[in-house]
Amino acid sequence: MVGPSSEVLDAFALTGPAVLLPGGQGDTWRSGAVVLKRVVSESVWRAEVLATLPESDEFRVPRPVRSRSGEWIALGWEASELLPGATDVRRQDEVLTAAVAFHAAIAELPRPDFLDTREDPWSDGDRVAWGEQSFNGSPGYVDLTGPLLEVWRPVELVDQVVHGDLPGNVMFADGLPPAIIDWPVYWRPPSWASAVAVADALCWYDAKPELAARWAHLPEWGQMLIRALIYRMTTEDVVCGPDFWSGPARAAYEPVIKLALSYVT
Repeated sequence: MVGPSSEVLDAFALTGPAVLLPGGQGDTWRSGAVVLKRVVSESVWRAEVLATLPESDEFRVPRPVRSRSGEWIALGWEASELLPGATDVRRQDEVLTAAVAFHAAIAELPRPDFLDTREDPWSDGDRVAWGEQSFNGSPGYVDLTGPLLEVWRPVELVDQVVHGDLPGNVMFADGLPPAIIDWPVYWRPPSWASAVAVADALCWYDAKPELAARWAHLPEWGQMLIRALIYRMTTEDVVCGPDFWSGPARAAYEPVIKLALSYVT
């Protein structure tokens, strides 16, 4: 992946070389104390929110960095401050606690318009999980999601902007609140965002079923787990295709599907 050019660095008044950072889908770069990423549909909206979000003792966020022109983006790139810390997928209870505080802080924000036109596999998965879009998936996908769809039912919860990919996007540093980074914006109940985090932790980060039990007090927990799994599996099927389900993914998802069903049956 090609990093930011010298013109991009200059646009943000950066003089240090661009160094590729781990994670970030392989396209997150650092120059000095600034992180650079390619612009996505929510970049400007997110920068406006994070620039003015009040400080909190319960979480940190990376503040956006303006370009020389005063805009939040330049030449297809956005920039933010580099926060101290590192992710730790073993600390999911702390991830979820920080997320509750973060979601409370942004609860009054209006629904952003870009959600109506955003088209990517993750948006497809989200809409399918909420019954807003149909999907003709591969045989392995259909086999796994069938039991989830059988118990899927409408819910009456309040939607708000949430972070849809928490587990690997919360950093920890000694003496500081957790830092919430790489915010993909969704308009869903906060308990859904927590369910996605729990499902991910169970499938991929060796979390135990007790993690789900500790957060089962959240509204419509069983239905949120159902939607979280459909969301992730739909996205996987779109991105990876049918061969994905013949590998370790099936073994990762099957016990979590069974666990989710135990909360609705």
